[in-house]
Amino acid sequence: MLAASTLLLLATLTGYALLCTASPFGPCRKCSGLGYKLKVDRKGRLKRAKPCRRCEGQGKRLRLGRRLANHSRAIHRAGTR
Repeated sequence: MLAASTLLLLATLTGYALLCTASPFGPCRKCSGLGYKLKVDRKGRLKRAKPCRRCEGQGKRLRLGRRLANHSRAIHRAGTR
């Protein structure tokens, strides 16, 4: 049981690492990848509101795993100089 759960965890982490390598950017969680928030006008129609502050209107954000990989690479690079 422990070996199976360990293998499942290892497979999940490997898959996420491959995902972060292949596609480092994911959709913004705040605006759902649109780049702006939607608001409803008086007539009930959706309108475009201000650009998203989290992704600065891009609709993409750097994944957590990629951010950790970049940070660890920078620390290693700074330590070996």
